[in-house]
Amino acid sequence: MDVRPLTPDVSVADQLKPQDLTLVKSLGYRSVVCNRPDGEAPDQPLFESIATAAELCGIQTRYLPVVPAAGVGPDHVEQMKQFLDELPKPILAYCRTGARSTTVANAAMAAGNDR
Repeated sequence: MDVRPLTPDVSVADQLKPQDLTLVKSLGYRSVVCNRPDGEAPDQPLFESIATAAELCGIQTRYLPVVPAAGVGPDHVEQMKQFLDELPKPILAYCRTGARSTTVANAAMAAGNDR
C-alpha cells in the first residue's frame, strides 16, 4: 500500500486489500473512496470486500468507479466533491495505481475552490 497525501485531509493509494484496512485505520483515515471499477483485473478484490473490512474498522466507504478508457468526467468530479464535503476526514481514495484517484480528487478540490 503506497499512500500519497494530496492535502492534510485527502490522500490517495494504490489498490487496497481487505487486510489493509486495519493499517488504514491505524494511520488515522476515517473514510475510503474506491475509484476502481470491480472486475478490472482478475486478482483485484471486489469493493464489497473492502467495504466490509472497512465497516469492521469503523471506516466509512464510497464507490465511485472511474473507467480508465473513459477518464474522469464532470459527474465524477461533482460526486467526488460531494464525498470530500460530507465524509469524515481524513479520506483515502484508491484505484489501481492511485493516478485516477489523484486526478478526480484534485479536480474535485479545484471545483470546490471555484464556488
